[in-house]
Amino acid sequence: MRLLSHAKNGRSRGAVLSAGVAVDLAAAVELAGLPAPADGLLSVRDYLAAGHPNDLVAEAAARLAATGNGIPEHELRLLPPVPDPDKILCIGLNYRDHAAEAGLDLPTEPMVFAKFRNCLIGPSDEIVLPDEVERVDYEAELAVVIGRRGKGIPVADAHRYIAGITVFNDVSARDLQLATSQWTLGKSVDTFGPCGPWLVTLDEIADVADLRMRTRVNGTVVQDSSTAEMVFGVAELVAYLSQAMTLEPGDLIATGTPAGVGFKRNPPVLLRAGDVVEVEIDEVGLLSNPVAAPTPAGRRPVAATAPGER
Repeated sequence: MRLLSHAKNGRSRGAVLSAGVAVDLAAAVELAGLPAPADGLLSVRDYLAAGHPNDLVAEAAARLAATGNGIPEHELRLLPPVPDPDKILCIGLNYRDHAAEAGLDLPTEPMVFAKFRNCLIGPSDEIVLPDEVERVDYEAELAVVIGRRGKGIPVADAHRYIAGITVFNDVSARDLQLATSQWTLGKSVDTFGPCGPWLVTLDEIADVADLRMRTRVNGTVVQDSSTAEMVFGVAELVAYLSQAMTLEPGDLIATGTPAGVGFKRNPPVLLRAGDVVEVEIDEVGLLSNPVAAPTPAGRRPVAATAPGER
């Protein structure tokens, strides 16, 4: 099943993508005979927290799509699949090929940092370059979406806590990131967390540890690798993080980037206004975002969202 969030009438709505049509998530839940919200609004995060059986909801969504109840995919204004996560946890130096290009030893434990909601934008939204930042880089990443609350999760049980995966671009201001030993500022710039286009449940993925991923800047491939290059796999990361903190439905875990990042290329490939960055992961989807300069009056609104969208 593919879950998405989109903007409709100034509100964020959860939906199921079925045969190229976005079916309202609350309507699918109600048709499946499951408890549905009285106001007819159901976010992806609240859906995950409810623990509804995906097979029943997917079947109901297919029935609604077949009878014309939905919005064609090309008419949607997509938001991040989970626009309002409690946490965005990120892993550094988690690909063998990336460690090699950086000339660094492989980590013995996951390197964890955080981004925040102000970073999140959806497909087609602008990555806005602040005036004070000059070295902006792309990072293709597979992001795990947590599906149920958990603490102290064993590696063997981690899959039970994962709702699915999505595409993430860990856009990074290298000048801010590398100015100190702490990465938070350089990673948490407004709009520096493109995510989407949807959440794909694990049952649709043949092998999360063997997915090809690519990044293109203006049509030129700059990253081409596979999740097989990960140092710490998805289950290991979920288990590791849950030892320290309770993972909540909708939490995002960005699992690291492969080789080919811009500031390590010769010559460097850094993002400029007018560029288009595409991150694609097989079996998941394509995330495309233009790059823009700030307006004279200040930065553009994050994802140009309407009131109530996040």
